[in-house]
Amino acid sequence: MVTSGPFSHVVEVHGHIIDSLILPRILDELMDHGVDFTIESLDVGKHKTDPSHARIEISASSQERLSRALTAVQVHGAMPIAIDDVELDACPADGVLPEDFYSTTNLDTLIRLEGSWVEVDYPEMDCVIRVADNRAECAPAYDLRAGDKVVVGHKGIRIVPLERSRSPSPLFGFMGSTISSEKPRSLAIEEAAIWIKEARTDNGKIAVVAGPAIVHTASRDYLCRLIRAGYVDVLLAGNALAAHDIEASLFGTSLGVPLAGGQPPDTGHEHHLRAINVIRAAGSISKAVESGALTEGIMFECVQNDVKFVLAGSIRDDGPLPEVITDVLEAQRAMRECARDKVRVALMLSTMLHSIAMGNLLPAHVHTVAVDINPAALTKLVDRGSFQSIGLVMDVGGFLRELLDELGASPE
Repeated sequence: MVTSGPFSHVVEVHGHIIDSLILPRILDELMDHGVDFTIESLDVGKHKTDPSHARIEISASSQERLSRALTAVQVHGAMPIAIDDVELDACPADGVLPEDFYSTTNLDTLIRLEGSWVEVDYPEMDCVIRVADNRAECAPAYDLRAGDKVVVGHKGIRIVPLERSRSPSPLFGFMGSTISSEKPRSLAIEEAAIWIKEARTDNGKIAVVAGPAIVHTASRDYLCRLIRAGYVDVLLAGNALAAHDIEASLFGTSLGVPLAGGQPPDTGHEHHLRAINVIRAAGSISKAVESGALTEGIMFECVQNDVKFVLAGSIRDDGPLPEVITDVLEAQRAMRECARDKVRVALMLSTMLHSIAMGNLLPAHVHTVAVDINPAALTKLVDRGSFQSIGLVMDVGGFLRELLDELGASPE
């Protein structure tokens, strides 16, 4: 039911709002919230590089209904004509937020502070905006302290929506955020390679989030090649990837199964525990490499090529390995530090939980490529409202092999 009334407000939106489907999304939100609207003006750009501009009057039967509608369209970049300064309130206790706190998106955001627009550092979903010394940043609730000033309400906030790529010939991005099982994989992988090369040219970083399936499927040599070729800056994983990779390096097995084929040894089920014990005896993965106890594999290549790695533990871990972070909040902090350190591309390879964790920390403008044999896992990873995400339902080994070919990283 659409309602009109004495409560009204005029908003405007500009940019590539037609071909990026921003304007249709705004109108859908208004209809879903049951308010009346009138498009007062619409100026459409004549060329690909020309922005468009729309001015919309929204009216509702109550201020509450109008406020909900304004909040909904704000996410898509619609801003009120009359702009107030942002409202701030203090946290009443450590880790406790004011009741009307503003919950962030992963889109680039600005706040109006003392008459000027201030960019919010480190866009991240499901955080709050902490303000101090005329700076603003996204922060998780557990890192806030009593007295910290955070944004409340929705006044004075500008969200910059993602627009469709303006490149002359986007290969796969025109499909938007998509999961590909039948669409041309080669085009998607070619697009991913372009993103990686552009990130490297612009001094951006590439993060790889990897699961133990890379070892189980005998695909680790491809990841090792990617590391040696200089296309991995940070590796994010759990105890399992590292433990099974080291097991493969020391015993040639993964969970006791020979990777080269053949009959599993009678004591193969012990191999991962014995591998963990070797590393614990050395003191760390890095020290095991330095001492010569570990001479090949994914973790070896990370140490040899100065690739930072974060291993986040879980309740089911064996061992765990010395570098595994067992405190979940400390692990999240370590992953957040990586996400905020110039990451431009994230490859999420066959690990749903770690990929979701990293995906929640990334700004929307980061290119993400998720690969999994299970399409349900990809749905949770890719649908982040981005024109810069690809989900591929395929074997991780096949993806890495084709990606290496596109990057020109030929076998040694």
